[in-house]
Amino acid sequence: MTGRIRACRFGVAMLRIFWWTTLVAGIALAVSLTTMLTVSWPASWTSGGWVPWLVALGVVVVAESVVFWIGIITVYLTSVQLGLKIRVIGVLCGWIPIANLVALHLIIRTVAEEVRFESAKERLDRSRAAARVCATRYPILFVHGVFFRDTKALNYWGRVPAELERNGAVVYYGEHQSAASVADSARELTEHIRQIVETTGCGKVNVIAHSKGGLDMRYAIARCGAGRWVASLTTINTPHRGCGFADYLLMNIPLAAQRRVEAAYNMAASHLGDKRPDFMAAVHDLTQAGCAQLNAEIGDAALLEEGARAAASGMAGTVTAPGDATAVPDSGPFAGILCRSVGSKLAHATTGKFPLNFTYPLVKWFDGPNDGLVARPSFPWGESFTWLEPNGVRGISHADMIDLNRENIPGFDVREFYVGLVADLKRRGL
Repeated sequence: MTGRIRACRFGVAMLRIFWWTTLVAGIALAVSLTTMLTVSWPASWTSGGWVPWLVALGVVVVAESVVFWIGIITVYLTSVQLGLKIRVIGVLCGWIPIANLVALHLIIRTVAEEVRFESAKERLDRSRAAARVCATRYPILFVHGVFFRDTKALNYWGRVPAELERNGAVVYYGEHQSAASVADSARELTEHIRQIVETTGCGKVNVIAHSKGGLDMRYAIARCGAGRWVASLTTINTPHRGCGFADYLLMNIPLAAQRRVEAAYNMAASHLGDKRPDFMAAVHDLTQAGCAQLNAEIGDAALLEEGARAAASGMAGTVTAPGDATAVPDSGPFAGILCRSVGSKLAHATTGKFPLNFTYPLVKWFDGPNDGLVARPSFPWGESFTWLEPNGVRGISHADMIDLNRENIPGFDVREFYVGLVADLKRRGL
C-alpha cells in the first residue's frame, strides 16, 4: 500500500473514531445532565456536582477536536477522489448543524471507497507483476489532443501511463504543440517519432492518440511518412468525421470575436512553449467541413467505412470486451499497421465536469449521443471500434477517457481499460 493510501486510511479511521466517540460521549453527557437536572436537583448543583460534568465536557470537546482535525486535514491533503466539489461542501457545511454531519458522512464514504479501490488495484498489480502484461514489443507513444501540452506537472493522461509502466510498458509522449493545424502537428509528430526510433533503436511505436491527436497521426502516417515507424494506431474519442458543434460555432460567432480569442490563445501558448501556435487552424480542422477535407487528403476511406460498419452492425466492443481487429490493411500507407478506434458516451450533462456539462446538450442537439464534445457517428475508424457505455447514470466523457480528472468512475476503470488495450498489443506480438 502506498504512503498516500495509508494516509487516507488513517484519516478515515480518525474521522470514524470522531463520529462514534462524539455520538457516545454526547449521549453520556446528555444523560448525566438530565439526571442532575431532574433527579438530584438542586442538591447536585449547590454541592458542586456540576464541576465534574463541565470538566468532562471540556475534555470531550478538546479530545474530539484533536481527533477531527487530524482526520479531516489528513484526508483533505491526501485524497484524490474528494475533488474540489466535496472539499468545498465540507468547508461550507462544517458549521451548519445536521448539514455538517451529512457532509462528514459523504467525506468518509468517498475516501473509504478510494482506499478500497486503490488497495484492490495495488493487489491486482502485484499479482500480475511477473507476467508484465503490458511489456509490448514496441513502446507506447501517447499523443495528446488540442489545447493541451505534455508536461510533467500535469500529465494529460492522468494515472494511465504510470499504471502501464507498472505492468511493464515503456512509454513516450508526442510532445507536439497544443494548437496547430493537423498537417503541422503531423509533421511535428513524424519527426519526434523518427527521433525516438533512431535514439532508442525500438524500430516502431504503438500509438495511442486522443481526440485531435488521432487526426494528427492519421495524417502523419498517410502524408508524412510516419507509417514506417508505427506498428499500431489506436484512436481515443477522435472526431474522424468532425464536430458539427464546431461548425455551428464558427458560423455564428462574429469574426472579430474569433480573432480576439485566437490572438489571446496564441500569445499565451507561445509563452508556454508552443513555437507556432495556430488556434483557428486547429479549430477549423475539427469541424465537419475541415475533417471532410482532411479525410480526402489522407485517403483512408476504407478504414472509415470499416469502422462505421463495425459500429452500425453491433460488432463494436464494450467496456469489458474491447473490439477485436481481425485484420490489418495490406496496401496503402496504413499497410501492416493495426488500426482501431474507441468512443464513449456521457449519460447526462449533470454528470460531466465543466465545460463538458455545458457542451453536452448542445452537441446532443446537433449530432446525438456524445462524450461532451464528439458525437458517436464521428468515432469509428479502423478494423475495430470499441464503444464504451457503462451501466448507471454516470457515463464516460471526453476528459474521462484520458483520466484528466483522476476520478474513479463506477463501472469503468480507465486505467484497467488501457491495460487491456496494451495487453492486447502484446498478445499480437506488437
